[in-house]
Amino acid sequence: MNLEQALIQHIAEAIETLYGQPAQSVKLEHTNPDFTGDYTFVVFPLLRISRSTPEATAEAIGNHLKQHAAIVSDFNVVKGFLNLVLKTDIYADFLKSQWNNPQFGQTNLGSGKKVMVEYSSPNTNKPLHLGHVRNNLLGMSVANLYKAAGYEVVMANLVNDRGIHICKSMLAWQKFGNGETPESTGMKGDHLVGKYYVVFENALREETLPTIELAISGKWTPESDIAQTKYTAIYGQLQQATEEKQIAKLKDDIKELVRNQSSLMRETQQMLRDWEAGISEVINLWQTMNGWVYSGFEKTYARLGVAFDQYYYESNTYKLGKDVVEEGLQKCVFYRKDDGSVWIDLREDGLDEKLVLRGDGTSVYITQDIGTADLKYQEHHVDQSIYVVGNEQDYHFKVLFLIMKKLGRPFANGMHHLSYGMVDLPSGKMKSREGTVVDADDLVQEMVDEAKAKTIELGKTEGLTDTQLNQLYESLGLSALKFFILKVDPRKRMLFNPQESIDFQGDTGPFVQYTFARIQSILRSAEGLDWQSTDINTHLLPIEVETIQTLYRYPDEVNKACSDSSPAVIAQYCIDLARTFNRFYNECHIMRETDPIVKNTRLKLAHFTAHTLKHGLNLLGIQVVERM
Repeated sequence: MNLEQALIQHIAEAIETLYGQPAQSVKLEHTNPDFTGDYTFVVFPLLRISRSTPEATAEAIGNHLKQHAAIVSDFNVVKGFLNLVLKTDIYADFLKSQWNNPQFGQTNLGSGKKVMVEYSSPNTNKPLHLGHVRNNLLGMSVANLYKAAGYEVVMANLVNDRGIHICKSMLAWQKFGNGETPESTGMKGDHLVGKYYVVFENALREETLPTIELAISGKWTPESDIAQTKYTAIYGQLQQATEEKQIAKLKDDIKELVRNQSSLMRETQQMLRDWEAGISEVINLWQTMNGWVYSGFEKTYARLGVAFDQYYYESNTYKLGKDVVEEGLQKCVFYRKDDGSVWIDLREDGLDEKLVLRGDGTSVYITQDIGTADLKYQEHHVDQSIYVVGNEQDYHFKVLFLIMKKLGRPFANGMHHLSYGMVDLPSGKMKSREGTVVDADDLVQEMVDEAKAKTIELGKTEGLTDTQLNQLYESLGLSALKFFILKVDPRKRMLFNPQESIDFQGDTGPFVQYTFARIQSILRSAEGLDWQSTDINTHLLPIEVETIQTLYRYPDEVNKACSDSSPAVIAQYCIDLARTFNRFYNECHIMRETDPIVKNTRLKLAHFTAHTLKHGLNLLGIQVVERM
């Protein structure tokens, strides 16, 4: 039984003794830093049985605990909030038992359970960008959290390696590439392929711009009857539209219709049909260019510290799900329309009708995802499956999860969408078509360069070799990047500012790193001293108690971060612990302390803090820096 559980039991006993009724539920909160106390118990739910005021109820329980609970030394009441102060020797005992526990921070929340975390899911037509960075860092960190909480974890990557977007890069390289390769150009493979995705879009823009102008003015005659029918309908709506948003939307629809009728797009669509038909020339080109991209991705993943246990490829999974659709038809989960297409009606569930199979028998994205979900479960039998995907796919996953429930899949209730917000820059949104995205490799290098400049400016390079300095710049740059992204609640949209993220004084990765390095310097200065003896000072100062209290919270913070799938919980905890330790360092002498037991206790506290900071940063995918 931990300290919190023991306190809950004491409170439950006090309630039954005072009011003659068992406590229905006892919940504790950590006391607000503005008030004196360790834990706070809210008494308002008890008023119906206490038949007294909130203040009197809290006073009665507090007095009972002070008399009968050996762990409670004092209390104070703020309206209906009972703030409990625990005896300091409890914290001394905790420090004595845990300061050198290598497993501290590991919990058993998910013992015996298995979870799959799917993240990254890149398209193989372009390099990874800032949005992918947030996705990968979130996915890797969430996987780390689940591991720390005792789960067996499978880290998966579903690679989007087929489709019209892939063919755009392929066709552009075929037309304009002149045989360029990563070797001949010195470019990373994903950068080279991404170059030709932009080349394609530029060529398409040049081809279609005059036609788009004609179409918007009503002077375009499409070649196909189907396109003509669509164009007539859209242009008719445009003539009647009065609102700016509606006009802009209809013009975009016309633009997209013109693009799809262009010669370049028709060639691209034919290339996709040839790929699906297995035409060797197209397949060979696809394999070659995807190979370039995979090689480039792996270099980026390695530098970011991102890894996977299992790869799935859309080129292998896109036909999955058709058998499940037939199963769903038999179960009356799906229905077939006159044109042969298969749908599901989710209007009673607050959603819409959803296509799951085209009339020609070809799959749509949801078909693939249905089949892939079955495949994952068959291969791994996970209790939970977490999809780390941006919030623009919220509706898609609502539909997917509901379909799996209606199909009666045993794993359906364990499917979760970690919906994260987009990443903006001070300059605005990123656009892949225009080639204005922030490349992941460029971003990482920029962060390393910023870390180098800041470190030199602050004069934190003394005594380090060139190799050590380069390692320091790399570690600080990546920790700044990772920490800045992960400290934001994943569900929130965020603004990324590279300069702000590298600040050594703010709520940043470098600040936490500096605190860890400071502790390592202290411990190095204590080498040769016998400070690891079992003796512990029990007469702790308030700041020492506060530091131990912060450490005591850590396993609960790990469990909360895991349950919420939020690395931000750990990032904020690391900031809190670093701040608290720095106050402890400024208020308490460590190496100049003359009492050996007090000195040894403070060294143990420093060591314990360093271990916890390292564990927390590691959960965020950040490697600690020993010297700064």
